Amino acid sequence: MTTIVIVDDRAINRSIFEKLALAVGASVKVQCFASPFDALAFMESTVPDLIITDYSMPEMDGAELTQKVRALDHCSDVPVVVITVFTDRSFRIRALEAGATDFLQSPVDHNEFVSRARNLLALREEQNAVKRHARFLEQELVNVELQRKEALRDSRERLAQVIDSVPAMIMTCTLDGLCAFTNAAWANFLNSTTAELIGQDAYGKFDKFTQESNRRLDRKVFITGRALPPYEIEQRNHAGDVFHFIVTKSPLLDAAGNTTHVVTTATDISDRKRAEAHLLHIAHHDALTGLPNRTMLGDRIDEEIFQCRNSGRGFALHFLDLDRFKSINDALGHRIGDRLLEVLAERLLRCVDGSDLVARLGGDEFAILQTDLKSSEEALRFAQHLVSVVEETFLISGRELQTSASVGITKYPEDGLNSEELLRCADMAMYQSKADGGNTFHLFSSKMDHHVKETIALENELRNAIEQDQLELFYQPQINLENNEIVGAEALLRWNRPDYGVVAPNVFLGTAEEVGLILPIGEWVIFAACKQAKKWMDMGLDTPRIAINISPTQFRKQDVPQLLKDALVSCSLPPEKLEIEITENIVLHGSEATVRDLRVIREMGIAVSIDDFGTGYSSLAYLSRYSVDCLKIDRCFTRDMMTDPNSTVIIKAIVGLGASLDLSIIAEGVETREQVDYLKDAGCELAQGYLFGKPVPAQEFSLLLEQQSLKAQGQYPQKVLVGAEIEL
Repeated sequence: MTTIVIVDDRAINRSIFEKLALAVGASVKVQCFASPFDALAFMESTVPDLIITDYSMPEMDGAELTQKVRALDHCSDVPVVVITVFTDRSFRIRALEAGATDFLQSPVDHNEFVSRARNLLALREEQNAVKRHARFLEQELVNVELQRKEALRDSRERLAQVIDSVPAMIMTCTLDGLCAFTNAAWANFLNSTTAELIGQDAYGKFDKFTQESNRRLDRKVFITGRALPPYEIEQRNHAGDVFHFIVTKSPLLDAAGNTTHVVTTATDISDRKRAEAHLLHIAHHDALTGLPNRTMLGDRIDEEIFQCRNSGRGFALHFLDLDRFKSINDALGHRIGDRLLEVLAERLLRCVDGSDLVARLGGDEFAILQTDLKSSEEALRFAQHLVSVVEETFLISGRELQTSASVGITKYPEDGLNSEELLRCADMAMYQSKADGGNTFHLFSSKMDHHVKETIALENELRNAIEQDQLELFYQPQINLENNEIVGAEALLRWNRPDYGVVAPNVFLGTAEEVGLILPIGEWVIFAACKQAKKWMDMGLDTPRIAINISPTQFRKQDVPQLLKDALVSCSLPPEKLEIEITENIVLHGSEATVRDLRVIREMGIAVSIDDFGTGYSSLAYLSRYSVDCLKIDRCFTRDMMTDPNSTVIIKAIVGLGASLDLSIIAEGVETREQVDYLKDAGCELAQGYLFGKPVPAQEFSLLLEQQSLKAQGQYPQKVLVGAEIEL
């Protein structure tokens, strides 16, 4: 059983350190003391394996306690770790002179505590082995002194070979400070030979500080006749490389029990220190960008709060989240997305200086700690700069990518008194920026708390919407401009949210993407549209082709062709009655798998159209590659075509492109007869918009189909308008 003694006058610290100590190993037993005197009384009869003590205690400080522990013969070499909040070197020197082995800076990092404790316990085991070996060597030296000179010489040679095989640097020093013996490892470290070192100043090849500290410690061993407890040092070799050692100094006694030499043993622990530093770095940094992570940010915020309490200064915390980053990942893949995050991290680092900090919290979320804040205006200017930096074009693997950021700002001490509160407030402010369309920033206000609760409620209710049959498809007619007949209908999703009424998709689809509900919702839309189309056919109505929107996420994470096939088979619906609408992003950034999927879909007899055409970066090469059936002119061009020459040119170009590639063209957002006349003159044959009908429930859309069927049979019903201004 391994025993760890913890001494701290504060109960909360003892509790924390006890839990950390128990995490060191399964066989650890922990003894906690509030009083150093109680701890000393315990150690009168018990030898612990490790002592961890606070430096600043009312009855006795850590240095004095360490000194009294060293005065106990059976505890003279027990490792002692002193925890101190002081950074002044004098406190460490005092503790070191008292016999301290190592230090931990308060507040204590939990990972570092456990790692240090494990290392010291392991090193104590090694030092005990070295100590036993030293006793063996001492006895050997005593024995050889009693033998004849030749036998003594032979024994010393054998002993030197044994010592050279020990994985440590060993050197013996006389009372005059001269080197009496050294093994090859010690000589090699100094780029010398044993012959050159023997008889010379034992520490002459080291720097001045190392010389003075070792001579002082050697004198202590000569005076007391007792070994020093192991301690840790950092030392450079002849080439300037940094090494870490655990060092022991023990007396070498003659037959009369007098100290004749001091044996210094230095065990290289550099690999362990590097591993410890690596683990500590991993625990506090993001693997992708190398930036500090959420844990380190929280620690840094707490440090900044402590500094600000004393100085009266303030700081700001900026929570940055990329807009539509999921779309980039879905369309281009995670490799491109990860590279974009790396480049963004580099940009953000160039935005800060001094004591500011940039951290990655996970995904596409970053946080920037802006220190030494003088005013709210300064924080707002910095946030505007962050938004502008993100808005600049990214060149990733030969592709030009555009994105934007939503930034939330919170200030200390106005918005919170600890890191958790400040991060929560900054997160709420960021979501307010998201709600405003992104690419902007907001300073936290108490009103945002209510908005966040509404967002959480939206997410929870959305999860139940499918099961509780709250989703519904509305249908908007697509009209042949030559004869005013309905030739198609776009299925548009609505949510009958309890206590809110009918909710448009722009309110909830973003949340659905974020929480992973877009796939089941998209699947529901496909089956619901097919069922309704089949129902109209069974009613004997001239059922038009139904267009449904397919998101990039569905193409990336689902087998869309199989999903469509299952829906058609399940509903017994002919494939020519179905059309899928995809975005330009899918066309531009789709993978080879997406190309194959679209080809299979068209071979099934399902039409493919590109929605909002002209707003992105599509090219003829991509259109040829995907071999689509229809282009939909975005409503922004239709809306402005009577007043904006550029919109007019774009519409004519798209219509001409459609004629050249034998593609159908549908103009969205048609609201006036003047627009209809212009589109007809431009050669556009199909249109969709409020002039012909708003999106309506299936039951109301059935009336439009019934009217059209009667008209086709030569029966002319009385004019009935169903969300439309054009007579069928």
